[in-house]
Amino acid sequence: MAFRRSLAPLPLLGLLSFLLLHPIATTSTSATGIRLGILRKPSPDVPSFREAPAFRNEETCGSADTDRIHIVMTLDANYLRGTMAAVLSILQHSSCPENVAFHFLSARSEPDIIASIRSTFPYLNFKVYHFDSNRVRGKISKSIRLALDQPLNYARIYLADIVPADVDRIIYLDSDTIVVDDIAKLWRVDLGDKVIAAPEYCHANFTQYFTDAFWSDPALATTFEGRKPCYFNTGVMVVDVDKWRQGSYTEKVEEWMWLQKQKRIYHLGSLPPFLLVLAGNIKAVDHRWNQHGLGGDNFEGKCRNLHPGPISLLHWSGKGKPWLRLDSRKPCAVDYLWQPYDLYRSTVTLEE
Repeated sequence: MAFRRSLAPLPLLGLLSFLLLHPIATTSTSATGIRLGILRKPSPDVPSFREAPAFRNEETCGSADTDRIHIVMTLDANYLRGTMAAVLSILQHSSCPENVAFHFLSARSEPDIIASIRSTFPYLNFKVYHFDSNRVRGKISKSIRLALDQPLNYARIYLADIVPADVDRIIYLDSDTIVVDDIAKLWRVDLGDKVIAAPEYCHANFTQYFTDAFWSDPALATTFEGRKPCYFNTGVMVVDVDKWRQGSYTEKVEEWMWLQKQKRIYHLGSLPPFLLVLAGNIKAVDHRWNQHGLGGDNFEGKCRNLHPGPISLLHWSGKGKPWLRLDSRKPCAVDYLWQPYDLYRSTVTLEE
């Protein structure tokens, strides 16, 4: 799909300013739409990124007020490079990029990261919301991988409490995803009476997501009676936020997290409680919308090949992340599919 570029990047920084300050350019947009340049020294803790092109709606796009698409992602310094690539991929392949709004959930105040987003995507419609890590204090159990134990990994459980009340539907995406199709196609899925839509994998060994302690307990083992539970990945979900609120799904997921603290009934972070509450009761969408597992397994992150079939979304779930493998010069073949969306620059050059 051809993407739209209507405005040029920021002018080159003056040579003298570059030599004296080594600034990067961040921008804001005034009420009249004029870009206001601000000089900001780069933080040593935040990567520097190239400015993305501006993407414009096709003529057939409706009003952003009535046809808004809401994307929710978490915001973390360790995954910022992935987030930037994911945002670029969504905008580049969207027929109506100006109608896409991003909602970022962050566990701490990080003005340097926010400034980096603004300078990389000067025209991006986004808001950052604070996720209070205290909400999961005492509820997280140690899992098989440290990254899965971080409070922000559980923020997706509370997104209905965080995003504005007038947002009634969202697409939740992990930061290690790349969208290679028009996100509006996923947005328009008919959820019917379901609270979540996601690709469903019924060939997976569902029992492996829970421990022997779970299956040997007569009361717990009947949890899925009356359902045909299948695995689904919580890194790509369309969520009816109103139904989530009305059904008190946050509290339902939390109940399983509390039980996990008392009995070790699963090993894999925030995924199993979602499965316990919703598996067998979601709207299944085409597998093309989550080509997951590209990061390999949760222990070694070994390389994996693409699954057969069409692809709309690539997901590096698992231990291996494409930016880390590329930097180490030990990339997997699938990592080269992520690389074109990488806006990272290790140093600020005069050409930029």
